Amino acid sequence: MIEVENLTKKFGSTTAVKSISFEIDRGEILGFLGPNAAGKTTTLRMLTCYMPPTRGTARIAGFDIFEDSLEVRKRLGYLPENVPLYMDMRVSDYLEFVGKVKGLDPRLRGTAIKRATGQCGLDNVKDRIISTLSKGYRQRTGLAQALLGDPEVLMLDEPTSGLDPRQIHEIRDLIKELGLGHTVIVSTHILPEVSMICDRIIIINKGQLVAADSVENLTKQLTKSQMTQVNVRGDQKAIMMALKQVPGVLAVEQRQEMDLAGGGHEYVVHSNLDSDVREGVAGAIVQGGFGLHEMRPYSLSLEDIFLMLTRDEGGIKGRGRLN
Repeated sequence: MIEVENLTKKFGSTTAVKSISFEIDRGEILGFLGPNAAGKTTTLRMLTCYMPPTRGTARIAGFDIFEDSLEVRKRLGYLPENVPLYMDMRVSDYLEFVGKVKGLDPRLRGTAIKRATGQCGLDNVKDRIISTLSKGYRQRTGLAQALLGDPEVLMLDEPTSGLDPRQIHEIRDLIKELGLGHTVIVSTHILPEVSMICDRIIIINKGQLVAADSVENLTKQLTKSQMTQVNVRGDQKAIMMALKQVPGVLAVEQRQEMDLAGGGHEYVVHSNLDSDVREGVAGAIVQGGFGLHEMRPYSLSLEDIFLMLTRDEGGIKGRGRLN
């Protein structure tokens, strides 16, 4: 559905996006991640034909963003991070205007607006002036305009920005539903959100593609040791020393931010992938007179993966191509 080949964008002497290549299948929900200024928004703007690339190209639904930009735009629904709304218009009038701009058949336009309004929970505010809406409802209005015309591809930049927890849950469910019939790209800083709704992730850093795979596969590739999490009460230096002396333990990582009830702290014990140090760890804690609150296997979270890949220069190959 989406094929990106060596896409590059330069602004003067600064290269914002450096020769990235990846593919996205029809019906796939892709999480598009990266630190601030990594090149995410620039990439989305190139894919939506908002700005031309310096080098490389992309095809969406078989149409080239250079040669067939109008055909590409017909098949795209785009929600930018800062939603472009006409604040003095009513919600229904704004969607009517967008429908005309998109060239929707006048006989079908009303039905399309009604469907998008219902999907985004705007029925109760469709007759209100946009400037009077909360930020969350303005975000919903922006999402509704992206859905108009039932585009094959949806590109959503921070789609849950400004929403309350209940609204976020509703939008997540909507994105999952949309993924059944659309190709969806979600760019967001909320990593747990990506884990819950996306089939695969792409991470870019400093304009370069550093990962393209599922969270599960990235976890397997980045896990270089077996990890055990223990929550222990007692003197932190003494606990660290005791854990490091357990046979088979390679390293001990203290999570300083975890200050547990009763004075306990969280530690991650690293050992060889083929070794089991749990019995030795438990014995060292008991013999040292410390309080063992919890012990369980520890696996990398999406946040761990993100920090590892955006801190280092290396990348993980998946279904994207790293150049």
